[in-house]
Amino acid sequence: MISSLHGTVLHVSGDALVIEVGGVGFSVAVTADVARRTHLGSDIRLNTSLIVREDALSLFGFDEREELEVFGLLIGVTGVGPKSALGVLSTLSVEQIATAVSADDDAPFRRVSGIGPKTAKLIVLQLAGKLVAPRLAAAAAPGAASLNGQVVQALVGLGWSERLAVETVTVVAAEASPAERTTVASLLRLTLAQLGPARKEHAGG
Repeated sequence: MISSLHGTVLHVSGDALVIEVGGVGFSVAVTADVARRTHLGSDIRLNTSLIVREDALSLFGFDEREELEVFGLLIGVTGVGPKSALGVLSTLSVEQIATAVSADDDAPFRRVSGIGPKTAKLIVLQLAGKLVAPRLAAAAAPGAASLNGQVVQALVGLGWSERLAVETVTVVAAEASPAERTTVASLLRLTLAQLGPARKEHAGG
């Protein structure tokens, strides 16, 4: 597995670069943003994904690790190949993708060349719970050391979608009293009370 490249740009053609590393030239497909600001002879470092097919080995390169991770999620969606996934990341930022998925909004994906309405909807459905919009993540601060995060993890374990759990915990925690925010149990109890009426509709989503 070739997980990164660091070398000199030998050639730029559309959305593809040739990068020389140790005397070997690697052809790498990149996002439109990377291609636009890359020049011959420049030094470049990319996070890469090697896609193996029966008739080809293809490298796809990204500036940020987060882009590489989202690329991996996108190619796991039914009907989305590596080129289409690269097209999504050329059109939308990681934050825009996460926000669209969190909002259950497939419109941004339908604007990507090569992504039809059905595939756009599948992207939102199949990435639900796998990406959290940065503003929600910052507000809820999911993680082992975070009270909100522990409540989110408990809710996901009970069958709620991560997106709904993060959104609800964020609202409940903001409205709760200091005493109600001191333990996971108390905050979880308040959040479940908030989610209760919609349990049948959202559980397992």
